[in-house]
Amino acid sequence: MQKEKQPYEFKRKYAQIRAEEFARECDGRGLNYHVSVGGLDSIVLYLFLHEICHINAPGVSASMLEDKSIRRVHRALGIIRVPPLRREDGTLWTKARVIQEFGFPVISKEVAAKIELLQNPSEKNKTVRHAIITGETGEYGGWQKDSNMKLKQRWLELFGGYENENEGCNYQKPDFLVSSKCCYYLKEKNCDNWGKEHNSVPFLGLMASEGGRRAKSLRMNGCNYFGKSTIRSAPFAIFHRQDILTLALEMDQMWKDGLKEKYHEKLLEEEKIAESFQMPDSIIPEIYGSIERKPDGTLYTTKAQRTGCSMCGFGIHMEKRPHRFDMLYKENPKEWDYLMFHICKDQAGNDYGWAKVLDYIGVEWDPTTIGGNCKGQMSLPLDMMI
Repeated sequence: MQKEKQPYEFKRKYAQIRAEEFARECDGRGLNYHVSVGGLDSIVLYLFLHEICHINAPGVSASMLEDKSIRRVHRALGIIRVPPLRREDGTLWTKARVIQEFGFPVISKEVAAKIELLQNPSEKNKTVRHAIITGETGEYGGWQKDSNMKLKQRWLELFGGYENENEGCNYQKPDFLVSSKCCYYLKEKNCDNWGKEHNSVPFLGLMASEGGRRAKSLRMNGCNYFGKSTIRSAPFAIFHRQDILTLALEMDQMWKDGLKEKYHEKLLEEEKIAESFQMPDSIIPEIYGSIERKPDGTLYTTKAQRTGCSMCGFGIHMEKRPHRFDMLYKENPKEWDYLMFHICKDQAGNDYGWAKVLDYIGVEWDPTTIGGNCKGQMSLPLDMMI
């Protein structure tokens, strides 16, 4: 946490030292390494490792989940695209199939996993379900009375109804499923499998400043971690948002000063792109807009601040409008319509989607009205949304 407070120059050099240290250790252990590439942070990491650290680590990504502008940058960098896992019938998992079978990724990964347990009761998870409702952990959890296992009251009111009979409560329950499994089937497991097949461990573009469980893990285990079942490097662990945007501008300038041509020639030689492929003028994908500076010097992206899978709802309840689904409506109205109204079918065979879920948790989504679901939301004229 002290290192997180250091100036950018310190952090940049520190990231280089940790990355080079990780590569040397992997070489000594007979391990290969790769970069797990998704949005802007990991795109910057990929270029930083190659051009600053001179670490020749291939980039690997579940690109099908990313925005088209991100996929274009991935292609320009020669990132390896890993398909989703296969189902038992031999077909690939898709966004729709994961949501239909397991449920919607909403609120947060941790909360969704707890709701999923409530929706799938068994004798084995009885004690955990009790803790989720009451906070009481029993003997296994040290007899805690108000543990972090308990859902916040807001979510208990909406999703705790599965335990009404067992716990003597009177909570609601939705007519749709909730799950945290999307990332596993569409991104995590397939990329892990690629790593095992190639005896390779990942560099990750994670930052402790993003908070949550990742922050705790990074602060406990440091940038480089060699465990029994997990080996990984997160050179940007001590970075803040301003640091990654500063480095992004540096990498982007290098791209414009000759890297674009260098990568274009390399990919042509390797026959990974066609002559007709137009290399992007910037490594900052269009979905982020551009990186600009406020009067006080703070860097920001003019469009999306964070990106991910277009169907992901984790954190949507905390976003000001226009939120991610509003932006999707503007960029791709057909996909928005599908996700909102047609991605799932109920038992009667009727289509439904995110509109039902967002209504249930109190998040507005109608593109003709901006405001009302978060304190301090922006109010924009309709012509900016259509």
